[in-house]
Amino acid sequence: MTSSLWGVWGDVTNHLVRMALAFLFTLPIAWNREHGTRSAGLRTFPIVALASCGFVVLAIEVLGERSPGQARILEGLITGIGFIGGGAILKAGTTTHGTATAASILNTGIVGGAVGFGFYDIGFVLALANFLVLVALGKLKPDNEDKPAGGEA
Repeated sequence: MTSSLWGVWGDVTNHLVRMALAFLFTLPIAWNREHGTRSAGLRTFPIVALASCGFVVLAIEVLGERSPGQARILEGLITGIGFIGGGAILKAGTTTHGTATAASILNTGIVGGAVGFGFYDIGFVLALANFLVLVALGKLKPDNEDKPAGGEA
């Protein structure tokens, strides 16, 4: 149903499912970062995924599902998420901290974008791989290398 007052309501369920999946796929990553006392965590990662998913879903509704303009949407999404991730990187003397968090923010944005475009499998695999890398490979890294003074990274 389309009207100037209410917009397109026929796709509400589809939109809500996509945003819920983007949120759910990124919760394990958010939990890992939060429990590792990182600067970004349970709020940041799901918000990035939801915003990315919402941005893509909105672009699909405005431009059309197979519009060539979708390439510009992806370019803008990557630029914006990269900017946010850049804020998570901290340099202290000769060491740099937060690169895993920044990379995870970028990945979370891509998860949201993939789910927004309807590629649930890609979003799920990216989220799962991100989580597994943080958990499994994080155990191989010495504890003090990923955390600057004060416990932030």
